[in-house]
Amino acid sequence: MSVIKKSQSTSANEATRALWISTAAFTLCFAVWTIFAIIGIRIKQDLGLSEAAFGLLVGTPVLTGSLVRIVLGIWTERYGGRLVFTLTMLAAALATFLLSYAHTYLQMLIAGLGVGLAGGTFAVGIAYVSPFFPAKKQGTALGIFGAGNVGAAVTKFAAPFVLLAWGWPAVAQIWAGVLALMAIVFWFTTTDDPAYRNLRQSGRAPKSLAKEFAPLKNLQVWRFSLYYFFAFGGFVALSLWLPRYLVGVYGFNLETAGMVAAAYSIPGSVFRAFGGALSDRRGARSVLYVMFAVAAATTLILSVPAATSTAIGVGPAVFIVVIFTLGFVMSLGKAAVYKHIPAYYPDSIGAVGGMVGMMGGLGGFVLPIAFGFLKDMTGLWSSCFMLLFAIIIVSLVWMHLSVRQIERRSLSAQSVAAL
Repeated sequence: MSVIKKSQSTSANEATRALWISTAAFTLCFAVWTIFAIIGIRIKQDLGLSEAAFGLLVGTPVLTGSLVRIVLGIWTERYGGRLVFTLTMLAAALATFLLSYAHTYLQMLIAGLGVGLAGGTFAVGIAYVSPFFPAKKQGTALGIFGAGNVGAAVTKFAAPFVLLAWGWPAVAQIWAGVLALMAIVFWFTTTDDPAYRNLRQSGRAPKSLAKEFAPLKNLQVWRFSLYYFFAFGGFVALSLWLPRYLVGVYGFNLETAGMVAAAYSIPGSVFRAFGGALSDRRGARSVLYVMFAVAAATTLILSVPAATSTAIGVGPAVFIVVIFTLGFVMSLGKAAVYKHIPAYYPDSIGAVGGMVGMMGGLGGFVLPIAFGFLKDMTGLWSSCFMLLFAIIIVSLVWMHLSVRQIERRSLSAQSVAAL
């Protein structure tokens, strides 16, 4: 075997190992990040919280995990994803362990801010994994990494049983211990990403903060952010809200509601890898068109109030089928959005990826609060889907108008070139 082939083989092994270990780590981070989806329901009962207060509780970790993404993305490019990923997991594990000793609503909100660091690892993983792969494979690679969203299902499957057996503090302690162990495994089984190695070996100074943030002036970045606000933020919001929705609307017990919500999370997460591969083959723009069209139809159906003994509406069986369909197309859309970023901003993946991820995460924070507020104000559980439908329509119209503008510019450039 030549030196070149041996180097390529080693690089391929490193890339594969980095991808799968990062995905496993992000899965556990996501499980921690969504822990309030289950233990929050018991805390709501214990403290007698309103729907809006419950929405704030489950959304607080999402807020932290969103706001820190752009910072963590930039730090990853400056200090390497291996170090930043490990330290972030350890910090999140410590905060989750301390959560088990919180007794008041304020203490739980403060602990929730620390728990949210687990969600910030998404921006770290994107900037860490991407340099290991060529452009034609980045959609697939980032889709596989993003499938770590399935961690939400891990929490919804396992946490109810731990909660019923030992109480919600035990859930926090066990989840914290597993995450800390994963941080140690990650550090000792991965290597620095190629981009950081090249930066370190070349001796070049990192880009200035002004250059790091320069691409964020582009309106296109904010358009991508809106797409992700729905695709990811909506997914997180529904993952957190669905157990409460099923209990309140259809009278499910907590264990059954958790199982159904977990089943929703699985296709909404696992098929993200398929969405990445599909974006590589068919184009991310086409995948986004499909997502928005199907999502508009499903949220419109779910906007109809639930069936009752005196009124026709959406029954539990129909609801589950439609919500699973929505979760599936959201998974495709999440991957399609991130396929755009290394293609348009290859030198600013950390900053742009962090910004888009931050806005998506903020969707996961704002939307549960909005769901609770709308329920308190209107009395309609289905009002949450009315809000999602409105966001979809705005996103779809903006995307279509932008695509038409790009096409007109392309035709104009071709006409000038032909002169």
